[in-house]
Amino acid sequence: MKDKLARNISIYRKERGLTQEELAQHLGISFQAISKWENSQSMPDITLLPALSKILEVSVDKLLGYVVQDKKITIYEDEYQTEEYYWGTEPNRACYQVLQLMPPTKPLKLLDVGCGEGKDAVFFARNGYEVSAFDVTDAGIEKTRRLADRIGVHLNVFKADLLEYRLDTHYDIIFSSGDLHYIKPEYRTEIFANYKRFTNENGMHVFTVFVNKPFIAPPPEKETNAYAWHSGELLAHYHDWLIRDSAEIVFDCNSSGIPHQHAMTNMAAQKVPSVLRP
Repeated sequence: MKDKLARNISIYRKERGLTQEELAQHLGISFQAISKWENSQSMPDITLLPALSKILEVSVDKLLGYVVQDKKITIYEDEYQTEEYYWGTEPNRACYQVLQLMPPTKPLKLLDVGCGEGKDAVFFARNGYEVSAFDVTDAGIEKTRRLADRIGVHLNVFKADLLEYRLDTHYDIIFSSGDLHYIKPEYRTEIFANYKRFTNENGMHVFTVFVNKPFIAPPPEKETNAYAWHSGELLAHYHDWLIRDSAEIVFDCNSSGIPHQHAMTNMAAQKVPSVLRP
């Protein structure tokens, strides 16, 4: 809990545009105390939590790291309430790239970030990976479990907010398809540094992100919590990794019932061992 609280104080302080000194002034304490909180060296006194919550404009539960949704994160929450699988049950093409580049010839731990209704996570489990997966929607998690039961595979699925969740366990593969646009630009460096840190040597990240293109109209879905990526932006976070594959594609989509197009970057990057120099 201490580490989650430390990260959340730092995240929400920056989101509100406050310096450590300014937050300290609001609370009537020293800025050194704020620094210790954000570095996990100490925790706020319980009597300060209500005031801290009010200043940072988040609930105490959310500050402590519990996922409590005051508003919808994704427009697909309602779609996941239906019996049918909104995205179908066929795996994304990027899943086959994982199989090709890092087949499960030995036990491999894989994390599916933003698993939605679970089609990709279940595919990986079916093919022999040790799979963990998370999503922010209760309905998505329930449908992931239901699909896993139907196929007869085991996976660890849990609820978490992509923007707030940080890894504390190492994985061999981290996978995400079409969910990383929910990460605010100012948090991307920190989040990807966390993902890279908790990836085993020779492990891989296989990600797809939507990118803005001036010749493609904005999608008809109005996602207030989605944030644009730009061409090359994802690769910049992996300048110190081996890029095994990178492509940018334009494809047709009808997810909203209105035909439209998306541009997407597909990336596969590998964490190669550091070269030792004399």
